[in-house]
Amino acid sequence: MRALYFDCFAGASGDMLVGALVDLGVDFEALRQHLSSLGLGGYSIKASLVTRAGIAATKFDVEVEESAQPVRRLADIRGMIQKSQLSEATKARSIQIFERLAEAEAAVHGTTVDQVHFHEVGAVDSIVDVVGAVLGFEMLGIDRFFSSSLRVGRGTVQTQHGLLPIPGPATAELLRGVPVYAGDL
Repeated sequence: MRALYFDCFAGASGDMLVGALVDLGVDFEALRQHLSSLGLGGYSIKASLVTRAGIAATKFDVEVEESAQPVRRLADIRGMIQKSQLSEATKARSIQIFERLAEAEAAVHGTTVDQVHFHEVGAVDSIVDVVGAVLGFEMLGIDRFFSSSLRVGRGTVQTQHGLLPIPGPATAELLRGVPVYAGDL
């Protein structure tokens, strides 16, 4: 079994996870090719070397070319993933993540999983981040991963639902029972 540990002292996001996986040896061009099988358009990805606080790392960016993203439901994202050329394991794990996101959104909005409209997480960059991370785990042969307590930050963020606290309600729902902390770096 191959396991991976993430030290989440600065939080965690899809682009941070994918960047770390590229740093660990994920073939960026192979990742790009696999992601293209999702049939998403209007985006490009890049990986660049950066230095943060004297530490070298790979920054993964999804650059979206279109200004407005369509609102997607779980069925839309599930269908997109199922039609792709990804491995069955990557398809299943990616869909499982979006199902978990839909459950959290449904709980927060008082609706059903099938009625949830993904806004931010239904956008191209979020789909690429989630599927890209799952692909990275598969490409590196990672069976399990662990993390430190998760830094969630503090303050507020402007969303399509208005001004929300950090972490947002759906994120807080996902983090039930997970060791977290807020505060400055």
